[in-house]
Amino acid sequence: MQEQKNSDEAFFKARGFGQIMGFGQRPALIVVDIINGFTDPDMPLGANLDDQVEVINQLIDACREVNVPIFFTVVSYDDAGLKDGGVWVLKQTGSATLRAGTPAVELDKRLHYKKGDSIITKKYASSFFGTDLLSRLVAHERDTVIITGCTTSGCVRATAIDAVQNGFRPMVVKEAVNDRSQAAHEQSLFDLHAKYCDVVGLSEVTDYLKRPARKATS
Repeated sequence: MQEQKNSDEAFFKARGFGQIMGFGQRPALIVVDIINGFTDPDMPLGANLDDQVEVINQLIDACREVNVPIFFTVVSYDDAGLKDGGVWVLKQTGSATLRAGTPAVELDKRLHYKKGDSIITKKYASSFFGTDLLSRLVAHERDTVIITGCTTSGCVRATAIDAVQNGFRPMVVKEAVNDRSQAAHEQSLFDLHAKYCDVVGLSEVTDYLKRPARKATS
């Protein structure tokens, strides 16, 4: 397995994949779907994200210190027949647990969320699709999005791809994302870094946020 991974990395590097785009000057933090339906391992769509929640809180605190805008996303369906989830809900019966007004779609109480923070309600994987996240980022004049949350192979991946397609520099924090499948998690990080974003470490992000030259405030 490790030999194949090394071979893949060498192949992609030789072909010019995985270049570093680097941070911009005006970041925003996106916390993708850290809701009870995903952080409770006993829920159909849940997994153990204890370590990731801790890291995300460190990033939230660091962003607050320099007035970097923070956006929390939740998945919530209010149509009785899940029609607001389209045909996507046909792929996973667990979607039926994400009903508006239930504890499953509430932010995990461990998050350092504060009243007045932006909450984006979405229906699909990407935090951009069918939401006003793009407009909010433009209004804040952001050029970089620091992406955390779950799942790496699903909503994190979709958000990172849409971010780069909309002209932002996506930075996926490897310690702050996870998946129900470790194999899916690792493969997604590999592929994202090769083609769509920079996969970065927590210390790299916190150092970046401390740079005096970075224009974090809006």
